[in-house]
Amino acid sequence: METLGRRERKKAATRQALADAALELFLERGYDQVSIRDIAEAADVSTTTLFKHFSGKEALVFDEAQDREANLIASVRQRTNGQSVVEALREYVLASWLSITTHPRYAEFTALVSGTPALREYGERMWTRHADALGAAIAEETGVDSGDISCRALARFVLDIPALTRGRPDPREDVERIFDLLTHGWR
Repeated sequence: METLGRRERKKAATRQALADAALELFLERGYDQVSIRDIAEAADVSTTTLFKHFSGKEALVFDEAQDREANLIASVRQRTNGQSVVEALREYVLASWLSITTHPRYAEFTALVSGTPALREYGERMWTRHADALGAAIAEETGVDSGDISCRALARFVLDIPALTRGRPDPREDVERIFDLLTHGWR
């Protein structure tokens, strides 16, 4: 396992402090009532430092988006020999996304995003980018054209799983059923 140097650890800690402060303030006051300066002050950094880590307020809410996209693509590209793309994605979703739904602040976070037009729009653009990147990775792994509609559709279906299972009594069972559908088709 790669260990981070002191400088990288400090950068990561500052980034996390900013994201945590932003979320706390957004949940407490509402997204539109919080300024960049408020967030920087709460994290005890300058606004210049904030902008070195994040492009704007929306990016503070979706601070893990880059890592999530990279991990999603890695689940396809680094899957076990002989494992299908769909099974690798199933494994990834079960291991990573289900835990998010049990986070104590999940409902508050979801309400914040769905109740804030700027965050909803940012989230939709982010998911579209993720779907495009995942679709391209699936196409590359399966040896088809990067614009293949089946690869793009699979990516979109997988990325819609959190929305489809939100608030359901047994998200794990629902994820399994969705992946069974993706594996075997409609019966």
